[in-house]
Amino acid sequence: MKVTVHAPAKLNLTLDVVGTRPDGYHLLESLMQTVDITDTLTAQTAENIRLDAPGLCPPEKNTAYRAAQAFFAHTGMAGGVYMTLQKRIPTKAGMGGGSADAAAVLWALDRLYNTHLSVEELCRIGLMVGADVPFCVQGGAAYVTGIGEELRPLPCLPACSFVVAQPPEGVSTAAAYAAIDSHPLLRRPDHTRAIPAWEQGDLPAVCQQVCNVFELATALPGVKAIREIMETYAPLASQMTGSGSAVFAVFTDPAAADACRQALAKRFPVALLCRPCDGCRIEIE
Repeated sequence: MKVTVHAPAKLNLTLDVVGTRPDGYHLLESLMQTVDITDTLTAQTAENIRLDAPGLCPPEKNTAYRAAQAFFAHTGMAGGVYMTLQKRIPTKAGMGGGSADAAAVLWALDRLYNTHLSVEELCRIGLMVGADVPFCVQGGAAYVTGIGEELRPLPCLPACSFVVAQPPEGVSTAAAYAAIDSHPLLRRPDHTRAIPAWEQGDLPAVCQQVCNVFELATALPGVKAIREIMETYAPLASQMTGSGSAVFAVFTDPAAADACRQALAKRFPVALLCRPCDGCRIEIE
């Protein structure tokens, strides 16, 4: 038996840091949506855990490998898994690529070992690997709070196109949080307005509330340059996703979105077009 999981990237349409727990973890509020840029994980049962992912970090440090370890530790199942991973989600982009891979592993192992775990239990295992993994397990859209473990499901956004571009420079998650801790935040998302607009399918109203405090705190030159190009094509909104450094713009006109992507592709190493989607897609052979 072989299980293939197509795991989508995520975008943060809002992202705020609202506090810090005693253990040092930051408390977040975010409106998140999965999009149809996917990594593909193929998994088969094996005697131990093995990961074939050329060009990435050592397997033992990869989120996919650690998700497999967490699954077997949590379930007490004896066995292993051989996994191959095809990456399409940009790395160090704030698009949840590592978290998507971890979610894919959990779904694959649940099928391979017939554990029939609930989404909630898979999310609890995922949280052991990373804060964004529970959302990636669920997929679709959600209002995410806590350190990422509290999910309020929302309908997927109405039909629209996202243009995503990434500058050459990046920022580590640790550096992004350090910037948040040391900078006053002059603008924050208003979720009392954004959530009702999202639930009503009012995309323009959602886009009026788009805000990411990490973009304000890190102030990356490449992010600014990308947004300047995006804004010439009159998107509903544009901003950085996650802790960076990818930037997205929201369009309802597919032609304008494609023209924007082509312009960005001339200057930046990553320029992609995508749309809202549901969560992981699973194929069993």
